[in-house]
Amino acid sequence: MDDTFEPLSDLPESASAPEAAPAAAAPAAGPTSPQRYDAILSIPVTLQVVLGGTTMPVASLMKLGRGAVVSLDQKVGDPVNIVVNGRTIARGEVVVVDEETARYGVSLTEIVASPRDDRLV
Repeated sequence: MDDTFEPLSDLPESASAPEAAPAAAAPAAGPTSPQRYDAILSIPVTLQVVLGGTTMPVASLMKLGRGAVVSLDQKVGDPVNIVVNGRTIARGEVVVVDEETARYGVSLTEIVASPRDDRLV
């Protein structure tokens, strides 16, 4: 199986239209048309904000219970990693969104440039 992919903008216009649909049924979509990306934009992804991590022996892990505090390798004020589907895409700082409901969020401070994925070449 060939694992090469072409960016959507490089595909010929006929490749994005269904074979059975007549050309007059819908207006011609340009290369930047949102209709071309609808299928991609609706794909769910898992987003995680990583506050930090730690390493501990299994014996210590088994002793953890309600109220236990796990010390992380990050310090207060250090940037946190924003991870999408297992890949770090950005860094940010934790901010209070709404004090009344005690909700917090992350303000993006840096977008991480990922190395080119060799599988897509």
